[in-house]
Amino acid sequence: MTLAEPDLLQRGGLALDVDGARATITLSRPDSLNAQTPDTWAALAAIGESLGEGVRVVVVRGEGRAFSAGLDRSLFTPSPDRPGIAALGTMPEDAADLTIAGYQAGFSWLRDPARVTVAAVQGHAIGGGFQLALACDLRVVADDVQFCMAEPALGIVPDLGGTFPLVRAVGYARAVEICLTGRRVGAAEAVQLGLALRAVPAAELDAAVDELATALVSAPPKAAAETLALLSGVADGLDPAAALAAERAAQIRRLRSLAAGTG
Repeated sequence: MTLAEPDLLQRGGLALDVDGARATITLSRPDSLNAQTPDTWAALAAIGESLGEGVRVVVVRGEGRAFSAGLDRSLFTPSPDRPGIAALGTMPEDAADLTIAGYQAGFSWLRDPARVTVAAVQGHAIGGGFQLALACDLRVVADDVQFCMAEPALGIVPDLGGTFPLVRAVGYARAVEICLTGRRVGAAEAVQLGLALRAVPAAELDAAVDELATALVSAPPKAAAETLALLSGVADGLDPAAALAAERAAQIRRLRSLAAGTG
């Protein structure tokens, strides 16, 4: 795999390691609690486009004591070389829409059923950090985690794809309460609500995620992808009849592939 812009990862504050079937994306700006910028989102999108078919699990983690504190504060203080997010409000609507869609692309590929994605979350996961964790299929958290959807308190809205998976995980009423109060959700509650698969001591987070990532690639790749697509479709609201039809179609594809000796 290659990235079109080799220095994009550095500008975006990311590091990427690909080891066989596993890719690990690390937010690597610990001095700023892994705060995010448009370069971060562009780099994430570029990683998604560059990963080969051999990558079956993607782990997203943060370096240091936080997963991500959300938007870099410089985005709220415009400068000549960085207009900040307020500039979106002065753009033509089509241009602003296209710009935000580009930001969202850095997150949306993490829900592609071609591979399983896991967020290893410690410390603060605020705003964009919360949304990045939500973009992943699974979340394993350290016992010091603090989830918070901070955007409404700042007069803006979550726009990096976080509303859909949040409602899917915790339900409408709880999502309303979490977003509009801006309160922090800790590890035990995150597991209780379905935001996290499990919580572990911070020192054990990497080991727990390694164990999960290894287990997730134990099934044959094509069967795993088809199963993930089925489960995602149900979670996204397929009615029972449509879910049954999707299962039939997926099974026929699998059996034909196996009969043809193509795996």
